[in-house]
Amino acid sequence: MMQAEGTLSRLAIWTITALGLIVIYAPPLYLLGVSFNPALQPGLPHLADLTVKWYLALSGETQLVAALEQSLLIALVTAILATLLALFAALAHMELHQRRTAWFLTVLLPMFVPGVIQGLALSAVFQRAGIKASMLTVIGGHLLWALPFAFIVILTSLSVVKRSYLMAAADLGAGRLRQFLDITLPLIRPGLVSAFIFAFLLSLNEFTRAFYLAGRQNTLPVVLFGKMNAGASPTIYAMSGAIFLVSVLCVALVAGPALLRRRAGPAE
Repeated sequence: MMQAEGTLSRLAIWTITALGLIVIYAPPLYLLGVSFNPALQPGLPHLADLTVKWYLALSGETQLVAALEQSLLIALVTAILATLLALFAALAHMELHQRRTAWFLTVLLPMFVPGVIQGLALSAVFQRAGIKASMLTVIGGHLLWALPFAFIVILTSLSVVKRSYLMAAADLGAGRLRQFLDITLPLIRPGLVSAFIFAFLLSLNEFTRAFYLAGRQNTLPVVLFGKMNAGASPTIYAMSGAIFLVSVLCVALVAGPALLRRRAGPAE
């Protein structure tokens, strides 16, 4: 009886998980399939009709290419700043004792502010301060959005740094900086890489904040939204499909080695 209940529980869990994955991944996978359709109207193509002509046509879409370059630059700067600031915030969290929870919630607060409200508020503040909408204002908005996620990733990676390691280094005469460079930094390097890629992808795909903060040269999500409302061209599906594939590849590069190390088990 108990074995049957356990089997039913596992079956229910796997069924719910499968349904959740279908809901999450079916839309982008459908969009990816549409991007290989030779027809002008969106729809899944037959296997015999698969084509990459819309991907090849992207080189002629100057507005999309310019927006992509702008988005890549913004995402790169955002990821660098978010990773550095999140590292400092995580290190500060480890040093705090009485107000650690308050610091943790303060850093995470922008994660819970709706993008529309945050983008509109930042736009009003920048206008009041006489700052014109530009790439820098978009980076500011994206940084507020990406920082909490990078903070969580780095804070989690800091759990592998045992205080006994640092105490042993201190007994051997290593200062705080040397402890960080020789012990902490090598141990959390995978977390830093993960935080950087996470922040990069969050910025690259962010629409709501960029919509309020972008200057004359819009980011890729804003341009894609405008083209969709003006009448969808098959090239926007190709661009979306390419972004989706690159995002999956980046996640695989981060998660793949970690999964292989976990499967291999601890070294002898």
